[in-house]
Amino acid sequence: MAMIAIGGSVGAGLFIGSGAVIHAAGPAAVVSYAIAGALVLLTLRALGEMVVARPASGSFSDYARLALGPRAGFAIGWLYWWMYSVLVAAEAVAGAAMLSGWIPLPGWLLSLLLLVVMTGANLISVRVFGETESLFSLVKVATIVGFLVLGGLYALGLWPGGQGVVLSNLWAHGGFAPNGWAAVLAAVVVVLFSFGGVEIVTIAAGESDEPEQGVARATTNVLWRIALFYIASILVVVAVVPWDTAELLKSPFVSVMETVGVPAAPLVMEVVVFIAVLSVLNAALYTSSRMLHVLTRQGDAPRALASVTRRGVPARAILLGTCVGYASVVGNYLWGDAVFGFLVASIGAILLVLFLVIVASQLVMGARLRREEPERLRFRMWGFPYVSWAVLVALLAVLGAMAVLPDQRTPLLATLVSVAAVLAAYEARRRWGATPVSSEPLYTRADGRDLASGAGGEGGRGAAGERPPE
Repeated sequence: MAMIAIGGSVGAGLFIGSGAVIHAAGPAAVVSYAIAGALVLLTLRALGEMVVARPASGSFSDYARLALGPRAGFAIGWLYWWMYSVLVAAEAVAGAAMLSGWIPLPGWLLSLLLLVVMTGANLISVRVFGETESLFSLVKVATIVGFLVLGGLYALGLWPGGQGVVLSNLWAHGGFAPNGWAAVLAAVVVVLFSFGGVEIVTIAAGESDEPEQGVARATTNVLWRIALFYIASILVVVAVVPWDTAELLKSPFVSVMETVGVPAAPLVMEVVVFIAVLSVLNAALYTSSRMLHVLTRQGDAPRALASVTRRGVPARAILLGTCVGYASVVGNYLWGDAVFGFLVASIGAILLVLFLVIVASQLVMGARLRREEPERLRFRMWGFPYVSWAVLVALLAVLGAMAVLPDQRTPLLATLVSVAAVLAAYEARRRWGATPVSSEPLYTRADGRDLASGAGGEGGRGAAGERPPE
């Protein structure tokens, strides 16, 4: 569980994308990562409270359904499925682009091969997913720890053959915040999305033997992971290499390791970034299929997708989650990057919508639990309800900033279109669906048993009689 959380929160965005944030905010990018990290930590803590109190295999989709009604549960479930289905395509394309430098094959064919291999791994069993993700995470953790040790020694002047203490890079090139604090706050908008994936641990909790303990440990550990992996890494980068160095835009980690004198630094980081891409692709396949499986139980997705193999794997849901990936392969072959750009834009701010729904759900469920079932609150949100409200306001501020920042308007608009499409689909499902909508999750895992709940309406027998995926 802990390694899955690590795999979700550390992707290629840290190794490569952080360069653009540093270029925009200067050394104060550390502050941008700290603010975004705090928001993500508090959001995950809010989600963790609900998971431990009412373990449900649908995680935030089920909690949105319980707290905000079936419309919210339907919408966030399908939006989340769409986001990770597009990420399957995006990571397959990104991985193929890297492989093309090593293997002389067309990009579309390499994307197809990656999709087939990773889909096969997910179809075997959830254990294969967990072990594969743990291995990928171990490689990323080892790389970051090595980077921090080598970069930290160099920055402090303790590295043999170094230039002495180089901490002056934090303020010597125009100051700590050379582009102003407005740029630092604007960078928070971009940084927030690099933390996407930490919520996967609550999806995986539904298939673990000890969901309560696993989520509690993983949620608590996010604090030091964010501090170590993101904030400390960015601090080392801006200490060792001047923030306005052009090479940072390509890969901050490579720039630092080349400065330190690590042999074959570009090749090492290419391999690590490729592993990070495979990790996200692996997690995206898993997450999209499990969310889709949950939607079938509510009658919000075709019942045919609810079937599982004898190993408890929702094979049809996994295969449907790859359809966007295969479509992108065909589109990449026929029209180049046009289709890929459209797909990525359509999920631009879905993660922010997800965080908003999680916190809003916790405000409602948290008050309800404290009033009706306080004994269930074994893992509490800090400073409820004041901290939850503060996080909700801060996330709304980020949403407002996206409308103001020119380069963020397109992804925000595309996401709003996606939200509108999902809400329209809900109205069609409500009017013409085979089963009535339900405000209760059909599976709630408690005391080691899977419970089918019929509360909240006639609805929903769905697939309640089927076993959940292992």
